Amino acid sequence: MRPMTACQRNRFVFFTVLSFLVTCSSQAAFAKDSSSPETLLLKDFRPRSIYRIPRTSVDKAKYPVVDMHSHAYAKTPEQIARWVRIMDEVGIDKAIILTGTTGKAFDEIYAKYARYPDRFELWCGLDYTGYDKPGFGPAAVTELERCHKVGARGVGELGDKGSGLFYSKPTKAIGMHLDDPRMDQLLAKCAQLKMPVNIHVADPYWMYEPMDAKNDGLMNAYKWRLDNKPNIVNHSGMLEILERGIKRHPGTTFIACHFANCSDDLGRLGRLFEKYPNLYADISARYAETAAIPRFVARFYQKYQDRLVYGTDMGFNAGMYRLTFRILESADEHFYAWEQFSYHWPLHGLALNDRVLRKVYRDNAIKILKSQKFQAITSGSQLGPVR
Repeated sequence: MRPMTACQRNRFVFFTVLSFLVTCSSQAAFAKDSSSPETLLLKDFRPRSIYRIPRTSVDKAKYPVVDMHSHAYAKTPEQIARWVRIMDEVGIDKAIILTGTTGKAFDEIYAKYARYPDRFELWCGLDYTGYDKPGFGPAAVTELERCHKVGARGVGELGDKGSGLFYSKPTKAIGMHLDDPRMDQLLAKCAQLKMPVNIHVADPYWMYEPMDAKNDGLMNAYKWRLDNKPNIVNHSGMLEILERGIKRHPGTTFIACHFANCSDDLGRLGRLFEKYPNLYADISARYAETAAIPRFVARFYQKYQDRLVYGTDMGFNAGMYRLTFRILESADEHFYAWEQFSYHWPLHGLALNDRVLRKVYRDNAIKILKSQKFQAITSGSQLGPVR
């Protein structure tokens, strides 16, 4: 056998090392795929229910639905048309598009959805330009009035997780909260124009807690963590700001989205309902948080059935809608929905009765919207089952 040349030796060494790396990589992949407890990461934990119990498929909502919390997920005419087809398929009559925008940005979004005026209603944001300078207010009110003339029928989603109002685009109002006197002109104008205000206050309690072994919602909380943000208002303080804002403007209708982020303490939201008749809450994007404690939550829905409205805030695929229907309508127990949520706990159906379902799905939304055209469609109707 002839001795190898230098070039051949180099090639031999290269392919030997490559083969070794491929083997190691395959072994590592196998270890990961096998979910070895020695290598499994908490973020990769995906349990499957072992219980052989009834599973309910809710293909279409029991009553026609108004989704009070959605966004402009569809960007093209084709995507919007597909969304409408999905809405027809699952029983969504109307979706409120919370754009959080003003000016040209709002006008462009409005134009895209204007082809379906009976299926979508567009809400604008607030223009905070110059909020930190003397004289703020009149220009923002003028822009709000302009958006209303274009077609905005509400305001939202406004948002404040502790550092100030920052959801509206393009200007953030860091340091200014809902109860700030600088907001008075805008919120008073909303009352005058009969424009409800959707407000996101705080975030779930877990996001403010230390990211340690005691954090019940760690998997989800870590992604949205707020415990490491300096100089922000804490969870309880944000609820106090919400209350002061609502109290300052009794003529303005407020919708605190995501159960006002009181999933951990719905009793606090209930006390706000009892004090302020101008407050509602949407249930969007907090299905996992509340389906963990189904009996308590079902009683909460029963007690405050006139103040809760359906919402999603999770895109527009049919599977997502059907999952929310299953949680609200069925009595299913111990199931997971990793494709939609990322908490480690199982979900349970709330088995809401027909009276509560109809109010949450539809009646309360119609009461808020005060849209004569939309009410004309349903006035005198018994709103019977549609599946």
